[in-house]
Amino acid sequence: MKIYKIGFLIVLMIFSSFKKEDSKKQISIYTIGDSTMADKINPDENPERGWCQVLPQFLNDNVVVKNHAVNGRSTRSFIDEKKWDAVYHQLKKGDYVFIQFGHNDQKEKDPKRYTNPTTAYRNNLIKFVNKSREKGAIPVLFTPIVRRNFNEEGTLVDTHTMYPFVVRFVANELNVPFIDLQYLTEKLEESYGVKGSKKLHLHYQPNETSYYPKGKEDNTHLSVLGATEVVKLAVLELSKNVKNFSNFIKKD
Repeated sequence: MKIYKIGFLIVLMIFSSFKKEDSKKQISIYTIGDSTMADKINPDENPERGWCQVLPQFLNDNVVVKNHAVNGRSTRSFIDEKKWDAVYHQLKKGDYVFIQFGHNDQKEKDPKRYTNPTTAYRNNLIKFVNKSREKGAIPVLFTPIVRRNFNEEGTLVDTHTMYPFVVRFVANELNVPFIDLQYLTEKLEESYGVKGSKKLHLHYQPNETSYYPKGKEDNTHLSVLGATEVVKLAVLELSKNVKNFSNFIKKD
């Protein structure tokens, strides 16, 4: 009887060690960026979503999303507030780092966030890439999603100036997997049209939703529909452009 119990304990210990080893091998996706990616509080009531908040719904159990994107951050403030350090110290070989900044880097009146696109912004992106690779992780660069900015003629007009170009330049220079969310979301906004594209963002009349009793007109941040549409575009491009990433996508 004692021999049986000892044998059982040995098997249990071996099984536990395998489970621990498997958990260590699980791949993580670390997402760094701004409010267009970030998790939003009170999701049962809050109609706003960051697209990386929706991302886990499209992935299988072989990967876990660790969303470190934060509202209002630029590459400068993300580094200065040590939020990058927190990600860097957790990275392990085979992890992914999704990088999307730009909305707040262009805030010229805020010295704690603003970056010159061709100098500080470029070098901060290079830092994220090189430091990720230093840990054996796989960086992926994303251009920022577009704002819903239609002029009176119904033309969608860019607001990000040089920042998306610099992302493209760094991706090419350092041979980094690249997802052009600016272009993809530009086509998305145009496909919904001037009026229909409001559904992708936060447009509410007073008392239409309890979360915004005074109403809301926000052309930058995403609704549940908007975030879901962006994720669909991102996942499709990731499957095409990032080696082996299709292994992590849920099958229909």
